[in-house]
Amino acid sequence: MGARCSKLSLCWWPSNLKSHLKDSSDLENGEVLPGGFREYSLEQLRAATSGFGTDNIVSEHGEKAPNVVYRGKLLDDDCWIAVKRFNKSAWPDSRQFLEEARAVGLLRSERLANLIGCCCEGDERLLVAEFMPNETLSKHLFHWENQPMKWAMRLRVALHLAQALEYCSIKGRALYHDLNAYRILFDQDGNPRLSCFGLMKNSRDGKSYSTNLAFTPPEYLRTGRVIPESVVYSFGTLLLDLLSGKHIPPSHALDLIRGKNFLMLMDSCLEGHFSNDDGTELVRLASRCLQYEPRERPNAKSLVIALTPLQKETEVPSYVLMGIPHGNPSSKETISLTPLGEACSRLDLTAIHEILEKVGYKDDEGIANELSFQMWTDQIQETLNCKKRGDNAFRAKEFGTAIDCYTQFIDGGTMVSPTVFARRCLCYLMSDLPQQALGDAMQAQAVSPEWPTSFYLQAAALFSLGMDSDAQETLKDGTSLEAKTHRH
Repeated sequence: MGARCSKLSLCWWPSNLKSHLKDSSDLENGEVLPGGFREYSLEQLRAATSGFGTDNIVSEHGEKAPNVVYRGKLLDDDCWIAVKRFNKSAWPDSRQFLEEARAVGLLRSERLANLIGCCCEGDERLLVAEFMPNETLSKHLFHWENQPMKWAMRLRVALHLAQALEYCSIKGRALYHDLNAYRILFDQDGNPRLSCFGLMKNSRDGKSYSTNLAFTPPEYLRTGRVIPESVVYSFGTLLLDLLSGKHIPPSHALDLIRGKNFLMLMDSCLEGHFSNDDGTELVRLASRCLQYEPRERPNAKSLVIALTPLQKETEVPSYVLMGIPHGNPSSKETISLTPLGEACSRLDLTAIHEILEKVGYKDDEGIANELSFQMWTDQIQETLNCKKRGDNAFRAKEFGTAIDCYTQFIDGGTMVSPTVFARRCLCYLMSDLPQQALGDAMQAQAVSPEWPTSFYLQAAALFSLGMDSDAQETLKDGTSLEAKTHRH
């Protein structure tokens, strides 16, 4: 605890921090990379998966799959993981594997089952991701036992998947290989997440479609290559899955759509639970995704824009819509919180502002800033002036101005201040930008790993993002650190 990276660590690293970090090529097994991504030893993963025991296999085709996925539990962190163990012939180039894994490991989103580590020893190649305990879309859609998936949940799955693809596209990872209902997993809150494994390029040449040819993008059949528009085509096949509750070949579905028989597509379990307008809109979106010519398909951002207004029962938690059990959320009551922890748990932004303002910069004491005799040059003076203007705006609750000034200070790259990150984090929360706020809280932790304030602010941002269970865990981490500090 403490010096370890938070399990939610995000990779938003400011330019002035990079020089203080080791280059990733210098890291040995087990050392943590930026964002909490780390390299595990084969022995660690063997222990976590009970010797890669068959009882721990969770991949769809069991041990007969070319690349097997195991459920595991890390002994040192006491957290569940998913471990993908590649076939011996995959990824012959260890450098290529590590580069690809580290690149995917930089992504962090609540819409992804994030990649948190890898292992590359001898001819072994393994990936480590967050474990999603509530199975796959395939299970809930095609092989349900208690109840069919509700219309509102199907719409939510479509939107969350589109948001995952948009995030990956923005981050320069627009290619996703073999997108299908097995790649969508459900977390402890019943929220759908896209598996990060499909973001890895194929080990040899990018040729990675292995599904039935009836579901393969037409350009892949022509060229053997995946392009971003191929991913949108696969998204269209998933929309058909959600509409019909079956895995219908696109050609058959398009024939029904052209014949104005779209109601024949709809899952009979949904009868009376959706409006024809909504059904028509989703069918129209699916048909656009399935256009033969890639350039005629929408992009990921367009998918998000089209699906957002269709959402239903947005205030109902996913686990309720899914009808799955949920952990006890009242663990907060058992934690004795400090005033800042309490304010963050209540998302009382005004109280957080008062506390940060009162504390000032005393927690920056001891932070190494390598300043030479040039400290008072014009450049340094301007950097300090940016912080001063930011502090004045922060005090006056002019949060937009404060963000601008603190950003100039951070981008100046000369001085590192966890308090500036904490203050800009609150400004982002005040501006209803929780994702950016979470990034700043993570950066404050990176600069000062045992500073409880950074954990409390992460919790506030997570509460704002609706990730309550993660927020509770982060509050516990902050409280433990605070108690440890007082003991010393």
